[in-house]
Amino acid sequence: MENKPLVSVIIPVYNEAENIPIFFTTLMKVLLPLADKYDWEIIFVDDGSRDSSVAELRKLTDSRVRIVEFSRNFGKEAALSAGLNQARGASAIMIDADLQHPVELIPEFLKKWEAGAEVVVGIRKTNRRAGVVKRVGSCVFYKIMRRISAVEIKPNETDFRLVDREVIDAFNRLTETGRMTRALINWLGFKRDYIYFEANDRTNGRAGYGFSKLVALALNSFISLSLLPLKLAGYLGVFIVLAVGIFGFYVLIGKYIFEWAFPSSFSGSAQLALFITFLVGVILSSLGMVALYVAQIHNEILGRPLYIIRRKKDR
Repeated sequence: MENKPLVSVIIPVYNEAENIPIFFTTLMKVLLPLADKYDWEIIFVDDGSRDSSVAELRKLTDSRVRIVEFSRNFGKEAALSAGLNQARGASAIMIDADLQHPVELIPEFLKKWEAGAEVVVGIRKTNRRAGVVKRVGSCVFYKIMRRISAVEIKPNETDFRLVDREVIDAFNRLTETGRMTRALINWLGFKRDYIYFEANDRTNGRAGYGFSKLVALALNSFISLSLLPLKLAGYLGVFIVLAVGIFGFYVLIGKYIFEWAFPSSFSGSAQLALFITFLVGVILSSLGMVALYVAQIHNEILGRPLYIIRRKKDR
């Protein structure tokens, strides 16, 4: 009999003691009917929880459960990366432990994977409990990312996704520490499909990602996925040089050659200020040139592979 494919389920955990028993029971109700088709491993990554999450995890006696414990809180992105690094499956499904990601959609993810998708992305349609600040911030973040990043990111993408073994292996070769997992998976490429879902209410507790962590995650994403922030000084300098240069030329020609009435009202101090502004533009433009070299260093330090091979066949 042919071996069934092993599927890894990766669950980052941070202060989820109350949710773990409910989540695991719900998860098993979904996985057990699929046992004739797939083998499973369930990887819980405890991200330095301060409650009894680890104790609750150790109560799970199922042989398919694996537990990875961090020495302290490193953040969800590190937890997801650790889970992918530990995953042994032909594919891996990442899902939160608070039941906001509908566990019952796992069979749909697997169907799309079997149909050929190498990355299946869960896209949240609504989140009823998200505050106004979070909704507006999320909207602004995705709009900016779509403008400045070469990586395609759909609005409201989540970490609730399935990735094929080839994607896992490619992801594990990435070396940067400041990362946004979903964006890096998109950067890898591969064939993608999507599942849209309504986010459930959080069962117990509160989200581990506060406003400050979300802002830090957004900044890391801007920096790691786009060089535009680094080049902004150069763009601003070029704009200032062009604008002040044209206006200064107009003033000088009008005052000293044609003696127009309007330019003659410019005092020596005003002309000096115009000249200083022009020099500021030159300095910023020079910083932009330096930024291009820093950008090269930035790309080299990231250590990303030069290309990604989906698969290869030897003779």
